[in-house]
Amino acid sequence: MTPKRFTYWHGMLLLVALAIPARALLLGRSVETLQPRRDAVLETVISSGRIITPTRVALGSELVGHVVEVRVEEGDRVQAGQVLARLRDDELRAALDQGRRGVEEGQAMLAQLREVARPVAEQGLLQAQANQVLARAQYERVKKLADAGFYNQSSLDDALRALDAAVAASAAAQAQARGNRPEGAESRLAETRLAQARATQAVAQARQANTVIRAPAAGVVVKKRVEKGDVVTQGKVLFDLATDGETQVDLQVDEKNLGRLRVGQRASVLADAYPTQPFAAEIFFIAPGIDPEKGSVEVKLRAKAPPAFVKPDMTVSVEIKVGAKQDALSLPAAAVHDASTAHPWVLLIDAGRAVRRPLTLGLRGAGVVEVVAGLRGDEAVIPLDAPVSEGDRVRGAR
Repeated sequence: MTPKRFTYWHGMLLLVALAIPARALLLGRSVETLQPRRDAVLETVISSGRIITPTRVALGSELVGHVVEVRVEEGDRVQAGQVLARLRDDELRAALDQGRRGVEEGQAMLAQLREVARPVAEQGLLQAQANQVLARAQYERVKKLADAGFYNQSSLDDALRALDAAVAASAAAQAQARGNRPEGAESRLAETRLAQARATQAVAQARQANTVIRAPAAGVVVKKRVEKGDVVTQGKVLFDLATDGETQVDLQVDEKNLGRLRVGQRASVLADAYPTQPFAAEIFFIAPGIDPEKGSVEVKLRAKAPPAFVKPDMTVSVEIKVGAKQDALSLPAAAVHDASTAHPWVLLIDAGRAVRRPLTLGLRGAGVVEVVAGLRGDEAVIPLDAPVSEGDRVRGAR
């Protein structure tokens, strides 16, 4: 009895063991599946870039000189007109003082002409004209008496000489007075000399002012290239200054994303040095051409209210929001074949087999894609990593 009983149960176990693979073969491989669902999808483009400022100013010296003072260091914030460095200026200060004295001399000469020479010349002219009138009257009287025989020819000649001298003196006084008047030659000469002295002073003043290196606008000292005691040459750059203005972010975005970018799109900017403090920015420029060597397009964003820690040339990561939909039919990206091509598709279970279904995709979010066409929403989609091929018998795992 014992051997028969053992043979019976052994046979039953063998039949069960054979039935299990047969059932699996009939029903297909069991796989975990994914189901489309409706959810919000946010599509972004991520790139890295640098903080830039609209203006980078290289400040240099217009003179050859000896640096006697440097007042700033790299990273210092400066205001417009603030002194950054000074050159030795003793010779130029002496030249400026000489120029001032030249102006004072010219002003004194013009004042002397206006207050003394001109009035004296006018009075001299009046006196000369009066003397001429008297000399002419005297000559007329002598001539009449000489014609009547009362005076001899010698007296007439004396009277004529006196008249000629009076006329000459009057002409000279008139020329002197005319030269001293505002439109006269003496006045113009004095004014020209004063103008020349002022120009000389202005040149000396400008050269002396050039010994002081000032910030042309508010900003940040990015680079200091000079130290006290240095001898600088004309045109040598002493400081690099990033002037204040709207903060910008410069990106090189992969050209494959060009079709998704638009001016006005918003972005979140994160400095590598401050990973927990993002700030907002907005696209305002997309380059019209592609860099053929890098395969990228230049994109610039403006940050209207950047944090205080933002510095020129700082490295940042940028996430640009290029699309959003609140109620989108979506799938995990891990379920879509050829998602980056023009013909994406999925494998799904249909009547117990793996069936290929073409899709039309829309937005592409973080780990998900929007399905615009190809699915209803109740399908069982097979993930990419499932060991299943098109046409295989398959069933969803329970």
